[in-house]
This record gives sequence, C-alpha cells and structure tokens, in this order.
Amino acid sequence: MLLGCIADDLTGATDLGVTLAREGLSVIQANGVPAAGMAVPAADVVVVALKSRTSAPEDAIGEALAALAWLRARGAERIYFKYCSTFDSTPRGNIGPVTEALQQALGVAPGDPPTPATPAYPRNGRTVYLGHLFVGEVLLSDSGMRNHPLTPMTDANLVRVLAAQTRGKVGLVAATDIERGIDAVRRRLAALAAAGCRHAILDATRDDHLVVAGAACLALPLATGGAGLALGLARALAPRAQPGGGAWSLPQPRGPVAWLSGSCSETTRAQIAAVRDTVTAIRLDPLALAGDPDLVVSIAGRAIAALGEQPILVYATVEPEAVANAQQVLGVERAATLVEDAFRRVAGALAEAGVRAFVVAGGETSGAVVEALGVRALAIGPEIDPGVPWTLAVGGEPYRLALKSGNFGGRDFFVTATAMLG
Repeated sequence: MLLGCIADDLTGATDLGVTLAREGLSVIQANGVPAAGMAVPAADVVVVALKSRTSAPEDAIGEALAALAWLRARGAERIYFKYCSTFDSTPRGNIGPVTEALQQALGVAPGDPPTPATPAYPRNGRTVYLGHLFVGEVLLSDSGMRNHPLTPMTDANLVRVLAAQTRGKVGLVAATDIERGIDAVRRRLAALAAAGCRHAILDATRDDHLVVAGAACLALPLATGGAGLALGLARALAPRAQPGGGAWSLPQPRGPVAWLSGSCSETTRAQIAAVRDTVTAIRLDPLALAGDPDLVVSIAGRAIAALGEQPILVYATVEPEAVANAQQVLGVERAATLVEDAFRRVAGALAEAGVRAFVVAGGETSGAVVEALGVRALAIGPEIDPGVPWTLAVGGEPYRLALKSGNFGGRDFFVTATAMLG
C-alpha cells in the first residue's frame, strides 16, 4: 500500500479518494476501521473514513490510532491524515491532538522535520497565503464558515488556530519557499525543526504549489491536510501505481434516486433552493421530530410513495437562524442527533423500498446514511464536481452513493449527479 489515509469524515474521505484516483492511483475507501476478517480489495491507497471531526478529542484520537494500526498492519508505507479544506476545528481540536497522537505512534520525534499541514486546494477555491486560509476571495473568518453550527471558524490564521490545539510549536512554510522548489521546502522544514517546530502550515495559492509540497514531503512518515496536499503526494507516487481497487459501473436500469440533505452550509442551501420546487420535497424539522416520535415513520412513508422517475428530496437544510433556534430549544447535540437518526431511518426505509442510488449532502448525514445501508467499503467512481465522486459499494448491495461535503459542488449539483446515472 503506497499510502494509508485517515479521514475525519465520510465526505472528506470521498473528496480525498477522487483526488487520488484522478492521479492514476487505485483507491478503496473503508467506512470505519474494518472489522477483523473483513475483506478489503488491494489498492494503491486505502482511505479509512472515520466520523470524528466533531468528536471529543480523546475519542477522535482513539479512532485515528485504531485506523493507523490497521493500515500499518497492511503495509502502508506512509500515512496521510485528511481533514476539511476549511480546517473545521475548535481550540480543543481535533486536528492538532490527532496529529500529535499519530506523530507519537509513528515515532516522529523532536528534531525531525515538522509534520506538514495545509487545507489548501486552489481547485476548490481554498488557498493559504502567509498562513491565512481563504475561501475564494475572502478570509475564512469572513466566509459562511463563521456561522457553522458546530465548528464556527472566526480566525483565518492557521498558525494561530493550530497552535491553540497543540503542545508542539507551529511554523510556516511560505509561498516564497515553495516557489523556489522541492529542495527549498525541505530546507525550510529543516530550519523549522531546528527552531523547535513540530508542525508546519504550508502556503499554497496554486495547485502546482501542492505538487512541489507533496514531492518535498514524500519521504515523511506523516503528512496532514485537505485533498490538495494529497494531490501532490499522489503525483509523486503515480509512477508506482498498480491496477485494481474496484470498478465503477452504471446501474442497469437506473431505478429511483433519493436526495438527502442535512448540510446547512451556504453552498448546500443554494443547491436545495435550486431543486426544492422541482421534485417531491419533505423537510426534516428537529423541533417537529422532537414533538412527535412517529413523525419520521410518516416522512419515510411519504418519500416511498413519491418514488418514481423523478428523484425525491428529504432535507434538513435551512437558514442559520432556524438552526440556532432549534439548538436553543433542544440543545446542539440533541438537535443534531434527532436529524441524524431521522436520516438513518429514512435511508433504511428507502433502501428496503428498492432505492439503490443516493445523493447525500453533509458529512454527518453521509455517515448516518452509510451506516443505515450497512456499506463498509466503497470503490471511487467518476467525479461529479470538484472533490465529489460517485462511489460504488464494495460487497453486499451495489449502492451508488454520491457523498458531498456541505461546501462542495455547483448550484445544479443534485441534477448533475443524477444525470450521470443515465
């Protein structure tokens, strides 16, 4: 295994998987740490998708270390810890604590080159300059992420954000160093190590910066970031790629398609607004779910009754004010749990009714759907929009799943994804 990857959520894992596959590597995604005896097809890369982005740091660490042990037991030559391109996190973690636990387990010691970290992916409008993360043309702290219900991002300075989560010192590899090439990046990492840094934020304003950074970091046992830095690693590893890793195929016939959306990001809100009036659309309201334990059964029944040529939409995607109101009444955790449980039950009911194709928006929602369907591994298929592929369940029922991070995809994403099924 050329590269073993640990992703902190499901949609982030598929984003990473399609980036690696696009560079010619075969990729299998395991949803959770595979159980003993579970067969996982051989591939250049295996991505273990966790559901730890908003877990307590100690829980996230435990899951990451379990994934690391599984990957190393299967010969992973190097490890990549993948998180969101908007660096979703809080002062408690989880990016810093998980990184430092992986460093310790891999024997990365003081004086070794610092572990690189960058969520940059210019292809998706995520750039880092002088250690500051931009979303398009605005600082992260001025973007819609400032209103994220679980991980509001109010500081764009990644050196400062990561330092708040880590025991080790954090340095910066600036764009000027990366412009000078691979050797210059390695010299800068060495200088940061000599200064006592254990972590290094890497600038990247163009994809070719990530290609340089990936080549410069290839020999390190651990790197961290969004899908972008993995692109650089994949480009360097591509000459060693082997065929295999599962195969995508179109469903024959297509059959009914379900759209399930739990993300409340600006991007997903626009995507839902574009389709809500064109199909049967049913809203999941956490306040209503809390007041009527049987409501989700009714919602599932309505969705099943509407199955046909047109997709059906079940969504919890609303404006930030509605999210805040539900959280104030129910509490943040209960509001989220009610919606996730509802999506889990709706997805299970739709599958029992014969649905084999799901387009899902939101990392937590994707995790709930995959769990409900019992999907343990995915082969990466064609890219729908940057960072979002169709995937095919490996083993069991041949579900086709498009698992979208809330911030990804064009306005017509749901229609585009469905059209690709034929």
